[in-house]
Amino acid sequence: MTETTDQLPAPIPREQPSRQKLWPLWLLAIVALVVAIALALWSWQQWQAHQATLQTLESLQQATRQLEDLYGDRGSQQAQRLQSLEEKLAAQRELIATQQRQIDHNARELLEAGNRTRTDWLLAEAEYLLRIANQRLQIEKDIGGAISALQAADEVLNESDDIGVYPVRQQLARELLALRGIENVDRTGLYLTLEAGIDSVNQLTDQALIHESAPGFVGGDGGATLDATEGGPSLLAQAWNQFTDTLGQVVVVRRLDEPVKPLLSPDQSAYARLNLQLMLEEAEMAVLRGNQALYERALAKARTAVSDWYNPENPRVKALSDTLSELATRNVDPELPDISKSLDLLKQRLAGRLDGNGSDGEETSSDAGGKES
Repeated sequence: MTETTDQLPAPIPREQPSRQKLWPLWLLAIVALVVAIALALWSWQQWQAHQATLQTLESLQQATRQLEDLYGDRGSQQAQRLQSLEEKLAAQRELIATQQRQIDHNARELLEAGNRTRTDWLLAEAEYLLRIANQRLQIEKDIGGAISALQAADEVLNESDDIGVYPVRQQLARELLALRGIENVDRTGLYLTLEAGIDSVNQLTDQALIHESAPGFVGGDGGATLDATEGGPSLLAQAWNQFTDTLGQVVVVRRLDEPVKPLLSPDQSAYARLNLQLMLEEAEMAVLRGNQALYERALAKARTAVSDWYNPENPRVKALSDTLSELATRNVDPELPDISKSLDLLKQRLAGRLDGNGSDGEETSSDAGGKES
């Protein structure tokens, strides 16, 4: 059996079918996957970088806009500041120019003052006094103050040694004579008198008003009481007084031969006092302003109101009426003379001395002397 087996032909070994090699494919697949993942990661990073770049760009654009706005505001502010600085510079230049002109003027004044003599200073003082006199008379209407200023100017001119002031002193004498011929208006006294009148009006009570027992009515007890006081208090007189009192309470007889004056209520009484006060205040204003027409009109209205609404027999009313009558005769606006001619003459003399031409004043003086002779 064994030999039989050995003699058999040797079995031919069957070749194994060769397997296909797939690892390159897997390698390629792995490499492709790695590459795809790498590309995906790179793309994601690029996208993130792009988004960051966009955000950065947007923030830069926003910052640029803010900077533009900021620089625009600062530019406008700088322009405004520059304009204000230019205006201040122009104002400073104008101020410097003004100061320079003032310095030049002061320098000229100092040079002229250095060349002036004592006579020039006295003439300048006299000019100042004449200006004061004109101001007192024309603006304040102070005749006494104007006379004092003119007298002081005349004394200063007398003290100077300039013969050319003769025409000025001559005109001053005429102006002083004209002022002395005017009655001085005591405005302070008139004002205070009117103030006292206003206080008197405030003290007038309703008893000072016209009423039934005031003069002008028959039937009151004033006449009977007076008769009983002056005559003796006899029985017959007492009986007659009692009879007239009773009759006066029952019957009131009005005098028709005199103008009828209306009676005032308490409210109307207060209104009458207020109206009278306003009239007197109007007269005060006229005194201060020197308005004669307004002064006379206000006093006329006040006197009419007193006579129409108040009892003339009342002592306060009578005193107020007499005061108003006396005030109505005052003149608060006298006609004032022109005292500016002496000032004009003195100005001419000063101009002649400053120009170094003093012959004009001497010629004027000689001409005036010839006219006087």
